[in-house]
Parts: sequence; C-alpha cells; structure tokens
Amino acid sequence: MSFEGIGERAADIGASMASEGPKALFDEIEQLLPEGWRDQIIRFPVTAVVIGVSVGVFLGMKKGDELIAAGSSLIAAAAAANLSKILGQDEEV
Repeated sequence: MSFEGIGERAADIGASMASEGPKALFDEIEQLLPEGWRDQIIRFPVTAVVIGVSVGVFLGMKKGDELIAAGSSLIAAAAAANLSKILGQDEEV
C-alpha cells in the first residue's frame, strides 16, 4: 500500500473546506462513491435517505458520543464560516 500523495490530498481538502465550508466535505464524500451508486441515489433519493438514517442510527447506538462531537464540530465550523462571511472578514487583504 502506497501512502504517497495523501498529505497533499489532505491539504487540498483542508484548504477547500476553509474556503468553501462544509460543502467541500460533502463534495469529497460524493467523489468517494462509485458512479453506479450516484446514479441509484439520483433515481431513488428516498431510499438513499432511509439507508443513510438507518446507518446513522446504527452508528449512533455504537459510537454516539463520537458522532455527537463530530457533528457539533461540523456545525460550529459552518456557523463560524457563515459568521465570517456576514461580517466581511473572508475578503482578501
């Protein structure tokens, strides 16, 4: 297994998350899915939501504290990004 380029990829994802916010994370997750899965999700979105909720509930039962911490961290990051946009601090100087 080769781990070359992982640091650069992580840096790119981090930079895009800093500039675009949580949308960049969701775009990266979407890119991880095979094309066939994406087509199925587009055709049957309700089924995809039900499967996602089921997996979330299952993981919540197993790893509840970690998921709550990760979710609250993601929400806090999104709120901070939106607040900085509102205050105009995201402009280049």
